[in-house]
Amino acid sequence: MRILLVEDDELIGSGLQLGLQGEGFAVDWARDGNAASLALRTTSYGLVLLDLGLPKQDGLTLLKRLRERDDDTSVIIVTARDAVPDRVAGLDGGADDYIVKPFALDELLARMRVVHRRQAGRAGTALRAGPLRLDPAQHRVWLHDEEIPLTTREFALLHELMHKPDTTVSREQLEERIYGWNEEVESNTIQVHIHNLRRKLGTKAIRNVRGVGYQIGEIV
Repeated sequence: MRILLVEDDELIGSGLQLGLQGEGFAVDWARDGNAASLALRTTSYGLVLLDLGLPKQDGLTLLKRLRERDDDTSVIIVTARDAVPDRVAGLDGGADDYIVKPFALDELLARMRVVHRRQAGRAGTALRAGPLRLDPAQHRVWLHDEEIPLTTREFALLHELMHKPDTTVSREQLEERIYGWNEEVESNTIQVHIHNLRRKLGTKAIRNVRGVGYQIGEIV
């Protein structure tokens, strides 16, 4: 999943970016409200982590404008403001969750998974496609009862396809969702990942819809 991190504090921002990238997320980091607004107008994100005290445009204003144009991108407010009125304003303003600094990365990751499940209309954590099971919390994949080792990118790509298994996802969409700013992507990178996943999961595990993209196929 590709995330927009909106944070003006260099220490917090760099720490969060590194921590989230270590968990396999593509993370774009905007350091002020105007830069974040531009990013949201030009790029599709699975989630926004939004500080409130931002230069140039504060977080609540950014969130308000996002919702006013019917953009339903999920937003978790990440802030030092812990007063009840601030929490209420953030949640009523359209945020999906609100977490107060300082916090443990594991808690943030758990909240992100909850929001992601909500997006897909699922109650459970694990994603399933026939005998294939993917656990986002543990970053593990099983085929039948055998655990399948995947690289970080292979896991991220499979996660995107299993999130909505009946949906066909184009190569361009996959590139956009699993790579962030300043990450070079070769023209055949996605095809290489698909080839490796088919080798590990079965040749029919990922179906190529000609001229459209890829989706989860027949897994036996």
